[in-house]
Amino acid sequence: MNPSRCDRTPAWGSLQAAFDATGRTFDVRQAFAADPARFETFSQAAPHVFADLSKNRIDAETEALLLALAQQTGLAAHRDAMFAGDAINNTEQRAVMHWLLRSPPPDPAMPAQSLHIHMAEALHEVHTTLDAMLTFAEKVRTDTHITDIVNIGIGGSDLGPQMAVLALDEFVLSGKRLHFVSNVDGHELNAVLRNLKVESTLFLVASKTFTTIETMTNAQSAKTWFEVNGGTDIARHFAALTTNVAAAKAFGISTTFGFWDWVGGRYSVWSAIGLPLAIAIGAQGFKQFLAGAHAMDEHFRSAPLAHNLPVRLGLLDVWYRNFHGFSSRSVAPYHSALKRYPAYLQQLEMESNGKRVDATGAALPYGTSPVIWGEPGTNGQHAYFQMLHQGSDVVPVELVAVKTPLHALPGHHTLLLANVLAQAQALMQGQVDEGGHKHFTGNRPSTFLLLDELSPASLGALIALQEHRVFVSGAVWGINSFDQWGVELGKVLAKDVELRLKNGNDSGLDGSTAGLLARLR
Repeated sequence: MNPSRCDRTPAWGSLQAAFDATGRTFDVRQAFAADPARFETFSQAAPHVFADLSKNRIDAETEALLLALAQQTGLAAHRDAMFAGDAINNTEQRAVMHWLLRSPPPDPAMPAQSLHIHMAEALHEVHTTLDAMLTFAEKVRTDTHITDIVNIGIGGSDLGPQMAVLALDEFVLSGKRLHFVSNVDGHELNAVLRNLKVESTLFLVASKTFTTIETMTNAQSAKTWFEVNGGTDIARHFAALTTNVAAAKAFGISTTFGFWDWVGGRYSVWSAIGLPLAIAIGAQGFKQFLAGAHAMDEHFRSAPLAHNLPVRLGLLDVWYRNFHGFSSRSVAPYHSALKRYPAYLQQLEMESNGKRVDATGAALPYGTSPVIWGEPGTNGQHAYFQMLHQGSDVVPVELVAVKTPLHALPGHHTLLLANVLAQAQALMQGQVDEGGHKHFTGNRPSTFLLLDELSPASLGALIALQEHRVFVSGAVWGINSFDQWGVELGKVLAKDVELRLKNGNDSGLDGSTAGLLARLR
């Protein structure tokens, strides 16, 4: 994967020395006082996103050492290998090409693009599937008989499209209601079904293999509900987002849209998994969503490392996780439509980089993914910001704001922006109180991401920015960010426990599981 793991580079030792010398006691307030141009140095524009990093515990010397770390771990070569279609997912021997899903089609009037032949073929397949999916989406949008679309999936087959549909609510076609069912807990599906009519509902079953237990349990229950309530045309009211066409056909589904093994679930919103979003915002809106992400791809691919926003963010994450020892990051989007954005980032980062071994399987002596958590502002201010300001742990905060609202309610957006600016200011400046209770230590780091507006293009760019940022930190740590074996053990054990819940057999179980099994029976 990488020519050298981060802790085996000269830069790693230099970073530790810099942290011991000045990083441990670094004060952002003093840094601003000493450098009037600090904001300009530690902020930059990328496609659709402006980032202010100046309130972080970092200076030019530290950033230079982090860039040296990136060079010594071979970050640029690893990035180029991903864009070349190499099998950088080494445990599954797969390429990582979710970025290809948002690449524009080749222009027949232009010279052939410098794509490897296998990638040129893949790009052709991507656009063939995309065109078919968008044609179907437009057909559903114009079908006045269909009022409700229910997406049944889990993980990336739910978090991505659900987050994006909610985020782009202002662009959603009126007359169509989008519902998302993921939890195998029947309460969730039941709460959706009781408000639906068979004749006006379309179900989308999203499972690459068409075997995911939670998804298929919900899909089978939805099918039973459909038939019990008089539905007869499964083929018209069900579609599948899967590569297992045979299994979908056996289920009664004839409309399927597939994707490829080089698309990880948490990176799949750009693929057929994004069909709910395409139905919600239309073909043109979905293409703008892809175009925004592609613009960020090109920035990540071509911008010098020192002026590459995903690189700067990813390296800052390494600095905080491994030297400052900050084990979590709070994400606070100041836009109510981004309510599922923190949950989306939880999977993106923690499933990608929540690893304890490097790409060769050797145990790591340092931490990897931080815990990602958060809620939209201003709600979060009245919930957990107390700890961010006065708690004993320092938690870096990532604030997301949008300059221009899409509503005309007077006063609201000015107040919202005042709050996000004030929170960043308060985290940094703090407040002195000799009594202690009203004392704020300040010097709490924050990053500020600003969008001009929340649109399909800007949302696409924001998500792609986060994808590449996770790639950067994972590459520096020397881990495989694209497998997720950690989700498998619980699934395997659940099959055994399900049988035991039915037959009561507790032989071979630990005392706790056996005791709980007995109580549950």
